[in-house]
Amino acid sequence: MPRTKKKSSRKGQHGNVQPFSDEDASIETLSHCSSFSDTASLAAAEEGGESSEDTAQEDFQYKLKGFIDSTVDKSAKTRQGALDGLKTAMATRILYEFISERRMTITDSIERCLKKGKGEEQRAAASLACLLCIQLGSGIESEEVLKTLKPIFKNILADGSANIQARQAVATSLGLCTLITEDDIMDVHATMECFENLFTRSCAKVDGTCPSINPQTSQLHTNALLSWALLLTICTANQIKDILRKYLPKLPRLLESDDVNMRIAAGETIALLFELARDMDPEFEFDQWEELCTKLNALATDCNKHRAKTDKRKQRSVFRDVLKGVEEGDFQSETIRFGTERMTIDSWVRKRTYDAFREFVGSGMNYHLQANEFIRDVFELGPPILVDSATMKAMKISRFERHLHNSAAFKARTKARSKFRDKRVDVGEF
Repeated sequence: MPRTKKKSSRKGQHGNVQPFSDEDASIETLSHCSSFSDTASLAAAEEGGESSEDTAQEDFQYKLKGFIDSTVDKSAKTRQGALDGLKTAMATRILYEFISERRMTITDSIERCLKKGKGEEQRAAASLACLLCIQLGSGIESEEVLKTLKPIFKNILADGSANIQARQAVATSLGLCTLITEDDIMDVHATMECFENLFTRSCAKVDGTCPSINPQTSQLHTNALLSWALLLTICTANQIKDILRKYLPKLPRLLESDDVNMRIAAGETIALLFELARDMDPEFEFDQWEELCTKLNALATDCNKHRAKTDKRKQRSVFRDVLKGVEEGDFQSETIRFGTERMTIDSWVRKRTYDAFREFVGSGMNYHLQANEFIRDVFELGPPILVDSATMKAMKISRFERHLHNSAAFKARTKARSKFRDKRVDVGEF
């Protein structure tokens, strides 16, 4: 998905505050951008008037300034709370103008927390770095953020003695930050090599035996693989050819992992690689294709008693789709609805990209799809669409009418089938 780099000229503004909850964030999000809200939010905004909106905006910014100040507090608990508060705000609201003016201060705080913090604090700081880049978008500002933080990310990632949770978070954040900011494809390749050095340690040996890896380390390797797969989506054709030759024979060995998340990540990455290969050459062939399909089919119909039922259900569902992707080149498309719009996830490339962003913004994903210019650019949605209250009301009526129609159809269908369910009916009549 090609994207145009933008250097935006938007600006914006800098106290101790009360804790900021997810609920506060969602309320503020709706009041801040009423053009993206539902009918109820629009009505509330009109009743409150501009003055109440301004007051809410000032209170919100005051809280954010307090969080930024608290990221340098002596207490580790206070610092982590401030990082979490900023994360929640950035995940649920567009804050470009406010953040842009304080970008260097926030970056310095993240750098300090990554270097001097421990465990959860480092994890929160790594995630905040990614959300900061998502807010700033693809341009000079986010490039400068990653330029400052990338050496620290790579050091943590390569340091076997570093906190495992910090390494897991860094593996995920570095992948998406690189996708957002990198111009030089060689830098992208160097970052991918960092991930390769991790996830290949989970590969089964040639004799089929799996390395002994604890669950936390396996999660680190899984995160590294998913970030590696994400960066595959922006590789050049020549790089993909080299990767196909070098890694496609190795990836099936990850399917032997005892960790269901690693097996699923490996399966989806294999399907992604086949999709990229066929985009370049519709007649693409893989020497070990039949052996791979046999292995994928076994995972799609897995009945091993030693595996948890939930893991087997999850695995079978994913590997049915992976098998179709490898065998037939098919993808089970999914429609994402947000506001008055909808977007179709119709490829493994698009799925990996969507899942990567959703991991950071969570429940705020639909809001970002509506209002975040950078994310809209990634998914080729065009400029944000402003929706007025009349349109929103029309939408609500349309949905209500659709609900009535569905209810009526359901009742008619139930009535028509009722005679077949009646045990008193003579089977011979049919």
